[in-house]
Amino acid sequence: MRTKKNSAAKIFFLALGAAIAVVLIICLSSVMSLAAQPVSCTISATAVSFGTYNVFSSTALDSTGSVIYNCDSNNASITITLDKGGAATFNPRRMLNGSEALNYNLYLDAARSTIWGDGTGGTQVYTDTSTRRNQNVTVTVFGRIPATQDVSVGTYTNTVTATEAPAVSSPGCFPGSKPPTSW
Repeated sequence: MRTKKNSAAKIFFLALGAAIAVVLIICLSSVMSLAAQPVSCTISATAVSFGTYNVFSSTALDSTGSVIYNCDSNNASITITLDKGGAATFNPRRMLNGSEALNYNLYLDAARSTIWGDGTGGTQVYTDTSTRRNQNVTVTVFGRIPATQDVSVGTYTNTVTATEAPAVSSPGCFPGSKPPTSW
């Protein structure tokens, strides 16, 4: 786990052989409270590690990871969004091994029914309307690879960007106003 204030943390998940991978890049934007006072947050992530995917299994392969954030102010409102990871749509996201795709998705709920996205295309965002000062908040990321996908053995990877932003609009904090930074 790596944490860097006002920067990005990259977590890589690689699959060797038939193991599967997802990459989450967590980006942090500055957060402003309703009173327009700066709120500073740190953000990090733990891996959504799927392990080995069996193409003959009739059961989806599920796993979890987490996003952990910590803000220096009480009652700030933030959202955390996930992008499509280079896919044309949120459903499905896809990991690639060359040009071969393995479909998967990331969810906000354990039932894996609410796709974590940017609020468009039928997705929802994570929202915290009352952050706790200097307390780590852990948000579970629920991953699922649907069963019976006919893919070759290999390393499948993807990059998904998670962006933390204020729940209320302020300049420089939303995608399009300032691109997330990464390292």
